[in-house]
Amino acid sequence: MIKSLKSLVLVISASLLLFACGQQGGGAGSKKSKTLDNTKKAGFVKCGVSQGLPGFSNADASGNWTGIDVDVCRAVAAATLGDADKVKYFPLSAKERFTALTSGEIDVLSRNTTWTLSRDADIGLTFVGVNFYDGQGFMVRKDSGITSTSQFKSGISACTNIGTTTELNMRDFFNSKGISYEPVAFEKADEVVAAYDAGRCDTYTTDKSGLAAQRTKLKDPNAHRVLPETISKEPLGPVVRQGDAVWEDIVRWSLNTMIEAEEYGITSSNADSMKESENPAVKRLVGVEGELGAAFGLDNE
Repeated sequence: MIKSLKSLVLVISASLLLFACGQQGGGAGSKKSKTLDNTKKAGFVKCGVSQGLPGFSNADASGNWTGIDVDVCRAVAAATLGDADKVKYFPLSAKERFTALTSGEIDVLSRNTTWTLSRDADIGLTFVGVNFYDGQGFMVRKDSGITSTSQFKSGISACTNIGTTTELNMRDFFNSKGISYEPVAFEKADEVVAAYDAGRCDTYTTDKSGLAAQRTKLKDPNAHRVLPETISKEPLGPVVRQGDAVWEDIVRWSLNTMIEAEEYGITSSNADSMKESENPAVKRLVGVEGELGAAFGLDNE
C-alpha cells in the first residue's frame, strides 16, 4: 500500500546534517538557530504527528511510533542529536496542528499535511518538501451498489475532518456536480472513522492513502470500497515555522537525503558496504568522494 522510506535514519543523514550543530565553516553551520539551540537543550525533537494513521504515523500498544512521517522526525533527531530515538511525539488533530507549530509547542510538523499556497504564504509556515504525493477520494459501503462518484445523488451525507483541505475539496466537488450534500465533520480522525462505520454518513472522504489506512480500522474492511476517482492533488510533506533558515535546512536536507538514499538502496545497515559502490552518486552520499561534508564543516564520513 505505502512503501516505507526505510532509509530515514541513516548514517549519511547525520553526517550531512550535523553542520547545524555549531560546526565551523562557511556554510549554514556558521549560522545560529534558536530552534536548534532549544532542541539541544531539551534533548529531544518536538514532532507533531497524526492521532493514528497507519503507514504515516501510528502508535502501537506500547506507544512505539512508526510510519513515513515518523521516520522524518527520527531522521531530524539523528541529524541534530545523534540519536534517532530522541523524539517527543505530539499527536495532533488537523485543527490543532498549525497552531501547535506556530506557537512553538512543536518544532516539526510531520503529519500527512498538504502543501498549499495559503498555508505556505499566509500563516507563517514553510513546507520543506514532499514525502508522499496523494489525492482525495471517497469510500463507500459495497452494499450501496456505488462503484463510481458519477452515481452520487443529491442528499448524500459525507464524513470528513474539520480544518482540512478535504473539506474544501469536498465542497468544490459536490458544487461542481450540482449535488446537494450533508457534511458530517469531526475534529479527530478516529471520530470520523467511527461515524462512518456506524452508518452516520453515506461516504467517507479524505486522501486516498488515508482511506486505505483507515479502512483497516473498520469492523469489516472488506465490506467497503475506495472509489476510483481522484478529485484533487495532495502533495504531503513536513512543515516548519518561518524565520529559522538553519532549522528549515536541517529538516529539508533530512528529507532530501532520505529520498536519494532510498533511490540508491542505502540504509543504515549497509552504509559502510556501500562505500565500495561503483556509482559516483552513492560514493558522494556515503562520503567516499566529493566534499559534501566539508561544505558543512564536517568530515565527509
